[in-house]
This record gives sequence, structure tokens and C-alpha cells, in this order.
Amino acid sequence: MKTSQDRILTTHTGSLPRPPELRAVLVKKDQGQPYDKAELIRLTREAVIAIVKRQAEAGVDVINDGEMSKPGYSTYVADRLSGFAGHEPAKPRLDTRDHPNFNAAYERMTGTNVARRAVCVGPITVKDTEPLAEDLANLKAGLAQVNAVEGFMTAASPGLVPVFQNNRHYPTYEAYVEAIAAAMQQEYEAIVAAGFVLQLDSPDLAMAHHTSFQDLNETDFLKRAAFHVEILNHALRNVPAESCRIHICWGNYEGPHDHDIDFAKVAPILIKAKPMALVVEAANPRHAHEWAVWRDIKLPDDKILVAGVLDTSTNYVEHPELVAERLCRFADIVGRERVMAGSDCGFGTFAGYGKLDPDISFKKLHAMAEGAAIASTRLWGRA
Repeated sequence: MKTSQDRILTTHTGSLPRPPELRAVLVKKDQGQPYDKAELIRLTREAVIAIVKRQAEAGVDVINDGEMSKPGYSTYVADRLSGFAGHEPAKPRLDTRDHPNFNAAYERMTGTNVARRAVCVGPITVKDTEPLAEDLANLKAGLAQVNAVEGFMTAASPGLVPVFQNNRHYPTYEAYVEAIAAAMQQEYEAIVAAGFVLQLDSPDLAMAHHTSFQDLNETDFLKRAAFHVEILNHALRNVPAESCRIHICWGNYEGPHDHDIDFAKVAPILIKAKPMALVVEAANPRHAHEWAVWRDIKLPDDKILVAGVLDTSTNYVEHPELVAERLCRFADIVGRERVMAGSDCGFGTFAGYGKLDPDISFKKLHAMAEGAAIASTRLWGRA
């Protein structure tokens, strides 16, 4: 993994806006409607090439495929693993369930999230390796056309899958997560073997407290989060720590977020995860103040921070000076070489659903690059 040795490097959390034509086909596939597989393969390949170039043009250093092939950053596993079928709706989020007027207005802006939340109804095994092989080939082809510092690819962590896909087969929750980990291990290792940095998406360590796992009290939730990290580390046993990073968030949506669990309570669990880089929220109004947590919780010497300097729940474009201020604040605590610039979450977590305008999303990424350059000048005395 490349780190900020002579300037602050830039990256993001993973998902980026998909072209309308691709979104339409992905939704059809996800909903079980007829679709043209050859068309989907073509549209995905073209979208990856285009999104890689656009990231490079915006000044992003560590680039990915934008998750172009995935209907959702978490739900895609139901297409690649056996044992999943049907759909179960999500529980209402604790922070928004008592605000019907807000929910109605928000849906008018974002559209309805029609992502399929499949259910585990049988043994979990790897069913189809072709989609991953296509993802790897597409990202390689895209990166060959730009001058990127590095490429990364996202994957759902074992603990994330139960947040979106309920268990109706395994006798215990623990057995379910262990089965997921055993099946996903192949994907994790293939991404690293292809030469990419692996990002494990793990909102289960924070967001799930007020969403899918809301029936657990805080103590039991933190025990579950610790279990998820333990299982994740086992699934990564053949992956070097410096080849992976882990993303944690509280949900990529505008809302009160007044039921979010404090980062200070989760951070001691997060730092026990094997990945070298911790991709953390640090820009939105509910968690921007939590940079101070790193004053009290020592970042292990073998880890770095990818600090969220862009709020992905708003179309405000951050001023580069604000980005630089945020980055320098982290650098003052953990050291300039141990900080990278990133986003709080993704810009297109589910196909066909979202609040952010695609063009504005890239304005935000460009502002991040400008802010990182300003911070680099301040921290190293040069751009």
C-alpha cells in the first residue's frame, strides 16, 4: 500500500455515480427482471474505463472501479454466493423512524431504494467467480490508461452481509457469519493477488447499531462488533495487513443521526482489525468532531488513517482550505506520513438511488485534491 511519504495522497471510499444506462440494467438484474447479459458486461466495462479516467482527472491518487458492476456495495454478494433468495425489507432506522414528513421528502429527492435484500435460506458457498474476474480485468484495463499511484477494490466484510441479508438457515448467528467469511475469503485473496489494495466495507461496526442490530443493547452490540473483527481477521489470514484497508461509517444518508454510537466506543475495536489503513468518517456534522478521539486512543504504529474530508450526504462542495485544515489536524496527531485524504462514504452506494448529483460528486473530489495539495505545502513546505 502506498502512503503519504512526500505529500498527502488522495482516495475515496469506493462507490461512484453509475451511468444511467448501466443503472437501469443493474436494477433489472437485481429485481429478477429480464436483461441482456452481454449488454451489462459491455456497459460495465465502458463505465469502469470512464470512471477511472474521471477519478484521475479529478486528482485522485488511489483509484478504483467505482463499484460499477454492483447493484449495492453490500447486497452484491447474493449474486456471487449460493444460499440466498427472496427479499426482506429493512427495519426502520432509529433516527428517522419517527419523522414521516422527513422520510417522505427525502425519498422524493433520492428516489426509492429498491435494492434487493436477499435472505440466507441454505448453505453458503462460492457460486460464481465470473463477476469478480470481470471486475479485476476491467479495473486493470482502466488503470492502464491513467497515471494512478495505486488501485483498490472494495468487498463486503463478513459482518456487513448480515446487516442486509438476514439468516434463516444457520442455527446460530455466529455460524452464519463464519460461513460468510469462509466463502468471502476467496474474493479477498483474489483482489490482493491481482495487485490491488483490498478495502473491507464494515459499516456493521457502527451503522448497524441503529439499523439492523438495533435490538441489541450497547454492550451486546460492541461484543458483536468485536466478534466481527475477529472473524474478519481470520478471513484475512493469508492477506498482508499492508495490502488492505477497512471502512467504517454510520450510514451514508442525510438524517438526524442522533442514535449513532460514539466513535470513541468503537475505535478500540476498530484498531484491532488487521488492515493497515482505517478509512473513517470525519467530515459530516455528527462525526466531524471525533478527530479528537485519536488524541486519547493511540493509533497503532503499523496503521494509517484515511480521513473522511468530504461529506457524502450533501451536495455542498467543501472548500479546499477546509479540506487542508482537516488533514493538518489529523497529521498533527498521528504524523503526516500516516494520513491520506478520503471521503466519509461512497457517492453511489446503491444503483438508481441517491441524493448526490454526479457532476457535483466530482467537484467534491477535485476540491479534496486541491485541499490535499494545500495541506502538503503546509506539512512538507512544498506541494
